[in-house]
Amino acid sequence: MKRRNFIRLSALAGLLAGANELKALSSKKESKSKEIYEWRIYSLTGDAAVLDNFYEKAFIPALEKHHVRVGAFKQFKEEVVKKQYYLFVYPSIEIYHKVQKNLWDDRLFCKAAQSYFDFTAPNPVYSNYETYLCEAFDRIPKMLTPEKNSNLYELRIYHSPNEDANRRKVRMFNVEEIDLFHNKGIQSVCYGDILAGPSMPALMYLTWNKDLASREAAWKAFGSSEEWKTMSKKPEYAYTATKNESIYLTPLAYSQI
Repeated sequence: MKRRNFIRLSALAGLLAGANELKALSSKKESKSKEIYEWRIYSLTGDAAVLDNFYEKAFIPALEKHHVRVGAFKQFKEEVVKKQYYLFVYPSIEIYHKVQKNLWDDRLFCKAAQSYFDFTAPNPVYSNYETYLCEAFDRIPKMLTPEKNSNLYELRIYHSPNEDANRRKVRMFNVEEIDLFHNKGIQSVCYGDILAGPSMPALMYLTWNKDLASREAAWKAFGSSEEWKTMSKKPEYAYTATKNESIYLTPLAYSQI
């Protein structure tokens, strides 16, 4: 009888140990999960305040229930085509799918948003919006929080000639370029490999600086550095980007970033 009890206890201990190990592995895996970023870029034709009210009073509160943060930005300087930029930070791809599936079942969201839908159907406030869905880079799997009162952000989009070139450009950032950015004063927020969007293959990332002067100084230090000159001449990084876009942004009052 004692032997049987001993065997049972040993087996139970083994099962518990295995369960704890799986739990630890699961926690470790979750801690390394990469965020998903969704950019929405609105080309405005009407009153921006209508869109602002929809995001602040209806959309962002609904997303907060799923632990999704939203950065809201406008152009740093006035442009001919007025645009607003929104960055959705999803903790994981599973949360992204959950939001897409469940948002319209949220009665509070639908009630808060109905006046916006009723008004903008006959009175559109934008002609369209572009969407980019991105996966965070390995080097920075989760967004870095910028300093408070940071008013200058820069969204950059790098277009590659083919899929392999894009893969090599992402690797260049992960292995060397992001670290050099930080060493030269270019402050990172997030980096995303575009999974789906209107222009591919490409990647996009967001940085911040206190002002234009500090931004120019940081990029000058980066571009003139020996590290960059050496890195950019490596054959594995040749022809990785054929077109770069740079957009200066400033946060709106209700932005969570």
